[in-house]
Amino acid sequence: MNTGQPPFDDLRVDHVRICVTDLEATTAEFVDGYGLAVADVLEDPGAQRTAVLVREDIRLLLSQPLAEDDPSAVYTRRHGDGVCDIALGTADAEGAFTEAVRRGARPLAALHRHDDGVVTASVGGFGDVAHTFVQRPVTTGRPHGAPGSRAAARATGLRHVDHFAVCVEAGDLAGTVEFYEQVMDFRMIFEEKIVVGAQSMNSQVVQSRSGLVTLTVIEPDTSREPGQIDAFVKNHGGAGVQHVAFTSGDIVHSVTAMRAGGVGFLDTPDAYYSRLPERLALSRYSPAELGNLDILADEDHAGQLFQIFTRSTHPRRTLFFEVIERAGATTFGSGNIKALYEAVEAEGV
Repeated sequence: MNTGQPPFDDLRVDHVRICVTDLEATTAEFVDGYGLAVADVLEDPGAQRTAVLVREDIRLLLSQPLAEDDPSAVYTRRHGDGVCDIALGTADAEGAFTEAVRRGARPLAALHRHDDGVVTASVGGFGDVAHTFVQRPVTTGRPHGAPGSRAAARATGLRHVDHFAVCVEAGDLAGTVEFYEQVMDFRMIFEEKIVVGAQSMNSQVVQSRSGLVTLTVIEPDTSREPGQIDAFVKNHGGAGVQHVAFTSGDIVHSVTAMRAGGVGFLDTPDAYYSRLPERLALSRYSPAELGNLDILADEDHAGQLFQIFTRSTHPRRTLFFEVIERAGATTFGSGNIKALYEAVEAEGV
């Protein structure tokens, strides 16, 4: 299909595939804790079994291998549970695939026309993470479907995927950013060097031309002491998705509901909230409201944001999630890293 427009102008997050070793347990975690609903369970005999979970514009595919040679089995052996495919919606999957490969992307799966009218084709991204181009029939759009075997446990208020945090090995940041710029017409919209005590990391943010797909790419600074990015790369076995951020229109409501569903979040020392009024005048919520739930606050030139990170349930501690509410802010809360460090130091934790 040729739409007459550049092939990467309309990219969006169609779905996120997570390869898992225990489909039932992981499904329960997302249904009970995150309020997603099971729209379908698909089985490819001798290959993999997949649960399709949805909420608003969030669509997760959880795939458990049924055969040792299935790609999901290869992925989980190397990395454990993790994001193995950031699927990109487009009006022209064939055009996007053909142009991406022409520009140097590694082809993984040739064009396939499914019985329901969906067209897919896949290329390699960073590490072992794929990008599947997904073209859906105009009449059906993004299929949410009715809940299946498990219903969404609570209204958590999560809306869509805000961004992905991607950790790469030292020295690979520039090449990864260049790949997305040259192959898929992404643009670098933000960069910074974050120094926290004796540790340091470099970060560049790339975003699709549509503004709907955002990757925060981070590499460790090996001239300083090893930190969390070094640990991720080592424990994960190379580059990968460190966390996925979900947006909320009311983060206090979302975090309260998710805690009730069993989701654990990172603790924040009390000193962070006692020092918060020195950093910014909150546009909504109070330090007490945020402190009761360990929610962080930051601001940039465009406004404020509120965010919180889940505790990782991954045995390797290499995958977790974020909830973020944007009150105008367009960046990613890097000021919170420094503020948290200073708060921990002040409390002597």
